[in-house]
Amino acid sequence: MRFADRADAGRTLVGLLGHLRADNPVVLGLPRGGVPVAAQVAAGLGAELDVVLVRKVGAPGRPELAVGAVGERAVTVQATAVLRDLCLTWADVADQAERERVELRRRAVLLRGGADPRDLAGRTVVVVDDGVATGATVVAAIEVVRKLGARRVVLAVPVAPVGVLGSLRELADEVHCAHTPRRFVAVGQWYGDFTQVTDAEVGAVLDAASRS
Repeated sequence: MRFADRADAGRTLVGLLGHLRADNPVVLGLPRGGVPVAAQVAAGLGAELDVVLVRKVGAPGRPELAVGAVGERAVTVQATAVLRDLCLTWADVADQAERERVELRRRAVLLRGGADPRDLAGRTVVVVDDGVATGATVVAAIEVVRKLGARRVVLAVPVAPVGVLGSLRELADEVHCAHTPRRFVAVGQWYGDFTQVTDAEVGAVLDAASRS
């Protein structure tokens, strides 16, 4: 299975999530790439759309490879297996982690005007990204959402490796994935169009959702 683009992936996910409509969920996308996917999910469920702010911490010299992630509410996730395989400790990437925290604060100002994250107390929350590789960023997102009081956390992603999904099911109340290839190199290989999403595009999606 390949998706034409992120909108196509989001529409595919709606077919897996219809049972959540009665829960009046909040849909949270991971900026940047997860937001266009989440917008389709929110529209399909008739749900509110927002963002959950987390940042991947990349390996030295290999920024695309996550060795961990950071999120709001002081969340830190270490990908211990990846760190071990690279013969690294968290101290080796501490400076990079701090740079990602600075970027988190910038995005909070850009996307929320610096306002605090949404109160999720008692809500069912659907966390959406455009795909999962190591899982570090979605683990951080789940932790952030728990700290914000979510009653139930549902993870929905278009594509992820089978092995990673097992560990994610231990953290979320539900996990839904449209495609679980056994040979997985990168998320982008499963999209026809995987063009990078800009901050301006994220802002436009959120503005359109708030008006509707």
